Amino acid sequence: MPNPTLHAVVGADPRGLVSADAVDVVQLPGAAGQQSVLAYLQHAAAGPGPLLVWVTGRLMVSSSRRRGGGEVHLALSGSTPGSVRYTGLPWSWLTRTLGAHQGPVLLVADVEADPATWPAVAAAAESGQLSEGIALFGVVTPAPPAPAQEAGPYTRAFLGALRAGSPGAGPAVDAAAVHQWALAESGLGGQALALAYGASGPVLNNAAHQARSAPAPERAPVRDAVPLSALAPLTPVPVAVRAPADAVPAPAAAVPAQDDPLAGILAAARAGRHNEAAAMAAAWEQQALRRHGPQSPEAGLWTEVRADLARLAGDHGRAAELWMSAARARLERGGTGDAEAVAAVKRAHYCWQHSGERAPGLAAGLLALWERVPGGEGAADHVRTHLRTLQDVPPAAAR
Repeated sequence: MPNPTLHAVVGADPRGLVSADAVDVVQLPGAAGQQSVLAYLQHAAAGPGPLLVWVTGRLMVSSSRRRGGGEVHLALSGSTPGSVRYTGLPWSWLTRTLGAHQGPVLLVADVEADPATWPAVAAAAESGQLSEGIALFGVVTPAPPAPAQEAGPYTRAFLGALRAGSPGAGPAVDAAAVHQWALAESGLGGQALALAYGASGPVLNNAAHQARSAPAPERAPVRDAVPLSALAPLTPVPVAVRAPADAVPAPAAAVPAQDDPLAGILAAARAGRHNEAAAMAAAWEQQALRRHGPQSPEAGLWTEVRADLARLAGDHGRAAELWMSAARARLERGGTGDAEAVAAVKRAHYCWQHSGERAPGLAAGLLALWERVPGGEGAADHVRTHLRTLQDVPPAAAR
């Protein structure tokens, strides 16, 4: 099941989250099996430099061991309370592996737990077993009755704080201060179990410091810039090699299917979180491809959703590409008389007209589609005329 919180992290460009000159990113959206996840974690922890691990998903305790407290696990694909001992990742494996890392390390967790698991998680949090000596910041929230359609409020607030940065701080920001701001901004209040352990050192990148060092295009103001100005500067550790940043998602298990994922995707797009929306749609498209095949209407629907998201984000070239792909698929399924196929070609044409420098490279594909559609001769002529106009205009003016 696609995980909106994970998509928010991926959409935020994880490479920009870590205070290092070069960053490796490992994403495990469909990791199958505890040994596979452990191997990825060990590989990430073996490298030098700052290490960030972002965990999202569901915590579970084996149903056969709840009376004795039981060990907390991170649910992986296919995990249930009855099988999590063998299919989930023991939380102690995660903390032990990260504890062996030679360098600054930070574990950020935005996870959920059902009522049966909550007592064990609360006990592990109170005793410090969830941390085991590493820097851990995050929240545990009650598992919702149905999968969330948007990223968790804590993750959204945490990422917002990192985008704003701390204008008065050095190259890194203090994870504890970011955590406190994210808690206050998320509005979770007493319904969440807050996790705050240790000091991470210089792991999180200060976007404001980077902007001062290398002037960049002006960005829209972020609401949380003022509170973050109080963050204390940290001294970064020199990094000679790429610093790995590992995001370990855990898809929620044993929950009902989401009825309308489009609502959350469109809400993200309308709020300007275009990368997050695109990542969510791409994940649903991949699920449709696996379940129904590449030529299925279900997969085609998600291609069209991604096309419209690209248009909303202002990427008309990408939107034209996706609409052309959707049109070809509809023509293959329904033939040249399919009205929806013709509509997809028209949408591709509209986006192509606004694709600027990419228009010449996309023209051949659009022409081929209009030549397949009955009555498309006039539109094909328009493509050729518009293309000649673009070719006659100097590049600077064409923009």
